[in-house]
Amino acid sequence: MNLHLGNVTQFSSKETALNENPVAAQIEFRHVTKMYARIAAVKGVSLTVGQGEFVTILGPSGSGKTTALMLLAGFVAPSNGDILISGKSVAAVPSYRRDQGIVFQNYALFPHLTVRRNLEFPLEMRGMKAPDRVKRVDRMLERVRLAEFGDRMPSQLSGGQQQRVALARALIADPPILLLDEPLGALDRNLREQMQGEIKSLHREFGKTTICVTHDQEEALTLSDRIVVMRAGQIEQTDTPEALYDRPTTRFVATFLGEANILEIRDFKVEADAAQPSGTVAVVRPERVCIAAPGAPKRADADLRQSVTGKVDDMIYAGPLRKYQVRVGNSMVIVREHVASGQQTFKPGEEVCLGWLRSDVRFVKS
Repeated sequence: MNLHLGNVTQFSSKETALNENPVAAQIEFRHVTKMYARIAAVKGVSLTVGQGEFVTILGPSGSGKTTALMLLAGFVAPSNGDILISGKSVAAVPSYRRDQGIVFQNYALFPHLTVRRNLEFPLEMRGMKAPDRVKRVDRMLERVRLAEFGDRMPSQLSGGQQQRVALARALIADPPILLLDEPLGALDRNLREQMQGEIKSLHREFGKTTICVTHDQEEALTLSDRIVVMRAGQIEQTDTPEALYDRPTTRFVATFLGEANILEIRDFKVEADAAQPSGTVAVVRPERVCIAAPGAPKRADADLRQSVTGKVDDMIYAGPLRKYQVRVGNSMVIVREHVASGQQTFKPGEEVCLGWLRSDVRFVKS
């Protein structure tokens, strides 16, 4: 929860708008390791997050992403290395003395307090006068579209409304850093998509340096300026969402961030007929693969494409998308295409021709 019990910045007597003078902080991990007995939950992690940047730490269970967030929050201390905020070491600073807002997966709202009192609490702990607290809470409730819900208890709100209260409480004291721990994990798909838009809007407005932890790839791609992919306690790759998706450097990143075809088809060509580097596998994304009947006319760019034939193993209809699984030799190639009017569809057992631009093939470390 967003508790600030000591060594905190006091508010001036003149209450200002939350986003009038936005404050953000740079974060730096320097060779940070966290050991639990003989197990390294985080191992030698170095990372710099710029002021006002939105960075998502993404990875499967056990990858160390949550431990990294807990280290930054001050709930656990590093075994080795250092963590700096705005150039100052905070490795030995307890969590309640770190000026940051935190949103937990289960919201962690005070169940015995109204929405208004939940938002007032961090302001009260910082010594803000009652009239100024009321004004700021009113503005924040208006901002998150909950002006009519201030007197309700958390149990009287929907999941999406509780999440907005949690975000509002984390932001209301104007901390330079916002930490999000699986913030949308408890919501259904439609609410998650709505809240993704809300979080992006709040980040644009308040400009807080934000670290988000999630295992949801779509959420990471949608929200982030950069994504940090973790595996077994270490950083596998860090880049912008587009670069990470289009240019993964390892097989793990390619297959974890979205779907990927690992091409084990012999004698296919790539851009400029480049030789496949040793220790790599060839990857192409499913949406880059086109599917057609064997006798279909050749495309205008046929000389730039790789073509193979196969047999449809399965077809899955998913609303705007149609997904094919096509067996080519001993390999299974996934094709994902947008559904369009008059589009030819293929049933399991049918022969098809697959094609992709050779420039869409990426070689990644196996």
